[in-house]
Amino acid sequence: MNAYQPCTDDMAFILSQVLQAPAQLQALPAFAEVDADLMRQVLDEAGKFAGEVVAPLNREGDEIGVSFANVNGRGTVTMPPGFKEAYQAFWQSGWPALACATEDGGQGLPAVLEATLYEMLSASNHGWTMAPGLLHGAYECIKHHASDVLKGRYLAKVASGEWLATMCLTEPHAGSDLGLVRTKAVAQADGSYQLSGTKIFISGGEHDLSSNIVHLVLARLPEAPPGPKGLSLFLAPKVMPDGTLNAVFCERVEEKMGLHGSPTCVMRFDEATGWLVGEPGRGLNAMFVMMNAARLHVALQGIGLLDAAWQKAEAYSQERRQMRAPVRGKSPAEADLICEHPAIRRILSTQRAWIDGGRVLAYRTAVELDIAKHHPEAQRQQTAQQWCSLVTPVLKSAWTAQAFYGSSECLQVFGGHGYVREWGIEQIVRDSRVSMIYEGTNEIQAIDLLVRKVLPDGGLGLATLLQTLCEGLDPQVAEHAQLMRQVAELGQLTQALVAAAKQNPELAYWVADDYLRAVALTLMAWAWLQINCAIRADTSNPDPARWTEPASAVRHWVLPEFGMRLNIITAWIEDCA
Repeated sequence: MNAYQPCTDDMAFILSQVLQAPAQLQALPAFAEVDADLMRQVLDEAGKFAGEVVAPLNREGDEIGVSFANVNGRGTVTMPPGFKEAYQAFWQSGWPALACATEDGGQGLPAVLEATLYEMLSASNHGWTMAPGLLHGAYECIKHHASDVLKGRYLAKVASGEWLATMCLTEPHAGSDLGLVRTKAVAQADGSYQLSGTKIFISGGEHDLSSNIVHLVLARLPEAPPGPKGLSLFLAPKVMPDGTLNAVFCERVEEKMGLHGSPTCVMRFDEATGWLVGEPGRGLNAMFVMMNAARLHVALQGIGLLDAAWQKAEAYSQERRQMRAPVRGKSPAEADLICEHPAIRRILSTQRAWIDGGRVLAYRTAVELDIAKHHPEAQRQQTAQQWCSLVTPVLKSAWTAQAFYGSSECLQVFGGHGYVREWGIEQIVRDSRVSMIYEGTNEIQAIDLLVRKVLPDGGLGLATLLQTLCEGLDPQVAEHAQLMRQVAELGQLTQALVAAAKQNPELAYWVADDYLRAVALTLMAWAWLQINCAIRADTSNPDPARWTEPASAVRHWVLPEFGMRLNIITAWIEDCA
């Protein structure tokens, strides 16, 4: 009951039959040899590692947690039992290097396979997965912005995962507003910098998983102007090239609601040695490479955690017997299982609908990342970048919210048993809550979508993306017509918002969450249209009924929310008239 098992059959079906990902990727020169068989092999092996190595450590990671000690004035963190051994097996098996370039020691495989890997790992053991979760973003940051000397020293170690990495942004007074960062960087005669300041909420700031930790730190040069444009990025290792310890100290580990298996550290840089990454004053440009990669992975955390919660609730519903359900055609022995009760079926089918739809959209986004990076045509690269820019904040916000609220719904299936620790479902509720906060709160994702990406071009970019969802649809087919109406209604609302926001600058900030949710529901409608089409086309599918109840839930319980969100936004627009 406590062990998550990856659903690689469902993942493979979405990749191959729904998205035709193998064909899309093979059209890119970098992935000409990546066929459906290879993708399935990676999925299955990743599933084995997640399910057999990482998942069994989840409960102890939560109950025992990390331990902090002060040794000779330096804070040290010991990870929960089994975590270090699992991580050593992880990097030595090549998993962190899955999507890294071959010239850097990586395997050169598509980003979408890395996406599926981290979805499974997050579902298996969110606390453990926090450690390697930033590796690929750190790799991209170093690869594209660091000097040749820093690349030679750190890139291969980060690519392989032999050395782990952190992202040191937040300070006690500066959370989402990074322009308030005060950590100082002072140039030294040898070309290095001395970093002084305190960073908080640093995941994996100290641990015993790897022999070195590469800290990527936002700091301010003495002559830098105030605000975000004055920030620079620096690389400060835990262990210096000569083997001595850098002046980077873990002062304490936070006591948290969840994620007990991940050390969330307060880090003090006490004239620590660091080296500039990228150009002075352009630290956020370099750091956003890391943050954008992290946001898609946070969305995948949401999908994975919701799947883990659904698996527990589904398994429990198949065993728990209560009063007889009003189900025709069932024997008394079958009808008193709670999985036969409509109230329970509604919960389970709705959450599974969000899992399936989220996978379609997250995997499509990961494929678009590969296209943006490797497609030979500039125009196709641009459309891929546009998809990722607009869809990533939607995925991050909507599916992390669904992870928390949906796992709470799954807890409801257990009744009182869900509220006690024995069954493990309450851990998922606690662990999933943080995904709505870090890597940009969900409210900031909504503002990013509407205020920074939709309004500036009058909604043209989003309208173009939404119209691509309707290509090839037949308005005479009811399912097609529904999506086309939804796209048209969202387009009309967007134009009304563009006009009204010019008169009332606050309007967009009031309704940004509702707008993002409306976009998410439109994307959800498209995702499920693709699933339904693939099911009808795949005559070899051994279990088409598996998708029936989630599809029904989309129609009855999910998409009706779209109208409510439009009504909320319309009321605000009318009040501002």
